[in-house]
Amino acid sequence: MLIRVADSSDKVYAEVLCSWYEESAKQRGIGIAKRKPEYIEKKMTEGDAVVAFDDDGEFVGFCYIETFDNKSFVVNSGLIIKPELRKAGLGKKIKMEVFRLSRTKYPRAKIFGITTSFPVMKINTEIGYHPVTFSELTTSDEFWNGCKSCKNYHILMENERKMCLCTAMVYDKIDSDKYSEGGKEHQDYLKERYKNYR
Repeated sequence: MLIRVADSSDKVYAEVLCSWYEESAKQRGIGIAKRKPEYIEKKMTEGDAVVAFDDDGEFVGFCYIETFDNKSFVVNSGLIIKPELRKAGLGKKIKMEVFRLSRTKYPRAKIFGITTSFPVMKINTEIGYHPVTFSELTTSDEFWNGCKSCKNYHILMENERKMCLCTAMVYDKIDSDKYSEGGKEHQDYLKERYKNYR
């Protein structure tokens, strides 16, 4: 298994990812914000995404990051696994890698996400996230506008962006974790994984 930071060569997978998101929303019967291929391609080109490949080199997973409020908030979003490989532990590995990418690129930011997925909530909890109210998240209209394509958007707006069906989770241990800026593990991690992105 290879999990790495995405680059422009990975743009060929953008359409596949869009179809995986749609399929996942249908299977789970819940809302998932739709993504356009151009948006996914941008995340890959900027090195703000993680891609996964199996031992045969087949594309099997993805997750990306986005910053808000002058980079004081980072969202880890869009975790998706090839349908036939779900429930095999790959999501946790990708989520951990995108978490490390977030801590490396934006070490002073709060990392957050909103989800209806119990497995994602479980992974987030294991990493160190905790549930919060929506009022503790970014106030950026850009972030909340990303929810417009979700079938539950009307619920979010009826509640003035204070609650929806998603659970909000935040990682806000800015100075106390092993990936904090200046720490040995942080420095080792930078050297090993992201030497081409500095």
